[in-house]
Amino acid sequence: MNSPHHLPSGESATPPQVGDVVPLREATRVWFEISLQTFGGPAGQIAVMQRHLVDERRWIGQRRFLHALNYCMLLPGPEAQQLAIYVGWLLNGVRGGLIAGTLFVLPGMVALLGLSALYVGYGQTRTVTALFAGLAPAVVAIVAQAVWRVASRALTNRMLVGLAVAAFVALAVFGVPFPLVIALAGIIGLAVHRHWPALVTGAGHGEDSPEAVVPLVADDVLHHDQPSGRRAATILTVGLVAWFVPVAVVAAMTGVGSVYTQQGLFFSGTAVVTFGGAYAVLSYVAQRAVEDYGWLTAPDMVRGLALAESTPGPLIMVVQFVAFLGAYHHPGSLNPWLAGIVGSLLTTWVTFVPCFLFILLGAPYVERLRGNHTLSAALTAITAAVVGVIANLGLYFAVHTLFSATWPLNAGLLHLDLPDVTTIRPVAVAVTVIAAVLLIRLKWPVLRVLGICAVLGVAASLTGLPVT
Repeated sequence: MNSPHHLPSGESATPPQVGDVVPLREATRVWFEISLQTFGGPAGQIAVMQRHLVDERRWIGQRRFLHALNYCMLLPGPEAQQLAIYVGWLLNGVRGGLIAGTLFVLPGMVALLGLSALYVGYGQTRTVTALFAGLAPAVVAIVAQAVWRVASRALTNRMLVGLAVAAFVALAVFGVPFPLVIALAGIIGLAVHRHWPALVTGAGHGEDSPEAVVPLVADDVLHHDQPSGRRAATILTVGLVAWFVPVAVVAAMTGVGSVYTQQGLFFSGTAVVTFGGAYAVLSYVAQRAVEDYGWLTAPDMVRGLALAESTPGPLIMVVQFVAFLGAYHHPGSLNPWLAGIVGSLLTTWVTFVPCFLFILLGAPYVERLRGNHTLSAALTAITAAVVGVIANLGLYFAVHTLFSATWPLNAGLLHLDLPDVTTIRPVAVAVTVIAAVLLIRLKWPVLRVLGICAVLGVAASLTGLPVT
């Protein structure tokens, strides 16, 4: 096992320098290697880190890795990227956390920025339209698969099933805001835990599973900071300044009513309510971005998600696509292309900077959270509600992908967007069914399914079938 990728076992008790458990240059190279393989959503991204860090290089033990994951699951935001920050901090201190978290999102950010520009420039051409005629229905199937996966893991009793159904009805039928649904679910989880704790006791993420591989680096060698008020105040101050100064600069230069300021504030807000992963918050983002702000259309939103699915990094990166289109369509005094770049980069910044703040601020306290059943109960209830939230997202995408037209039903508290059944798209329905079979039944990887569906969309267009 001794190679340039591994520490000799005899050196595990003494780090190369203060704050570094492994050489920073070697760690940086490995994090960059990991960043190029982060396809397939959080499960795939966590599996890549597991293979590189736990199984192959043995820089961190299985229990410590899973304990870090459990902590990240308590936080809003993309848990895989937060896990990278956390493990980077354990190995190389604050520098390691910053490097790991930045590299984790950098390739996807660059790729999606380029794809956003291509979409704006060539999205209405026949070839691109045909490609998205296959990709958009695939997204409907991908979201359906996400509902199935999360439900099978989270809904372990009737009470949790009821929470999921209630969340779906609240969002889809009554239009209750997403943050309120999540907050109420957490409160319900705490209340139920007080009287019937067995109903909201989560199974965790395998923290009690035995060590699969003995790490070369002992737990007591990993980087740690003693929690203190001074340290917390310093990190909180630096983090908040880094988070909001760019938003303040944009507001001062373009006005508080500009699209850039709106995007900076809106996506700063979504960054702190993204419990349950990207799919959970995207229904809220889609509703606000499409219906309230008019930054893009519902079909644009579906296509953006398809592009985000095909690039490395966290799926929440789709907000960069949303911001690019919104700023491009409402550039103010800027050139539309420059506006799109400014909007997308600002949105990426305010989406991911909070992840660094949450981890670097909370990491020293993480041991105090271990085995905290009250927090676990709230998270279990929130996860159950997230099933309903993702189902609502799937319904939203299905209605706007499988039908050409919709009509609103607003009666009292009811707020429904119903499809016009006479405008059904047969090609889209057929591709959705095929994608669902490939994903759920045959368990094909997402990238392969997206490729197959894109080919089907082009083939349908070439044969003269209606694809729009």
